[in-house]
Amino acid sequence: MTTYTSLRNAAIAVFALQAMPAAHALDIDLPQETLLFKPSTLPGYEMVQRNCMLCHSVHYIQSQPPQSPRGYWEATVKKMKKPFGAPFPDAEIPAMVDYLVKTYGAERSIAPPPAAAK
Repeated sequence: MTTYTSLRNAAIAVFALQAMPAAHALDIDLPQETLLFKPSTLPGYEMVQRNCMLCHSVHYIQSQPPQSPRGYWEATVKKMKKPFGAPFPDAEIPAMVDYLVKTYGAERSIAPPPAAAK
C-alpha cells in the first residue's frame, strides 16, 4: 500500500466519522417492579431485597431452576459480585445464598398437598 493510498483511506475515514450524527444518551423509564421476594425471617431476605433488585427483577430469580443446589446459588451470587460488580460485601454472600436456596432452590420446603376430603 502506498503512502498516498494510506492517506486517502485515512481522509475518507475522517470525513465519514464527521458525517455521522452525534450519539446522545437516552433516558429510559423502566416499569415498576411487580413482584417481590418471598418474605422470610432468614437474614438473607433483607440482603437480597437490598442488593439483587439494583440490577434485575425478581423474575430473574424466579426463573432459575427450582432444583438448583446450594453450590449453584453460591456460584450465581459470587458471579454477580465478580465479574459483574454488584456492590455488596463478601460477608453477605452466605446469608444471601442461604435465603435463595431455601426459598427458590433445592432446599426450599414444599408444603404437602391438602388431604383429600372423604
